[in-house]
Amino acid sequence: MTDDTMTIRQMCDLFDVTPRALRFYEAKELLSPIRQGTRRLYTRADRARLTLILKGKRFGFSLEEIRQLLELWDGGRGRTTQLARTIEVAERHLTEMIARRDALNVAIGELQEQLAWGREELARQTARSDAA
Repeated sequence: MTDDTMTIRQMCDLFDVTPRALRFYEAKELLSPIRQGTRRLYTRADRARLTLILKGKRFGFSLEEIRQLLELWDGGRGRTTQLARTIEVAERHLTEMIARRDALNVAIGELQEQLAWGREELARQTARSDAA
């Protein structure tokens, strides 16, 4: 191992992921570590890709979207194409996330109203029971 490569354990520790997750990303062709027998060594490029994979997942990107975005760079089309497509996908996801947040805010408001009604109703029923 050199300063430029990391073992699977080091990657797991650095990114707080499981070895299974790393092997899964490898199977999905998102990562391609150097293989030395059964040992995997991850390069700086792999670390950069994993950073993007995890960030994409957090933003709701599918693994296929992430793979396609990563391939734009790897495919020699360069950073401009990759960045333009990433912005396009990210804007779509942002719109979807905002819509989900707005729907959740409505549901939260309705639940708060129902809880307030329930508490008031419980207090009324308790007061009637105590008076009887």
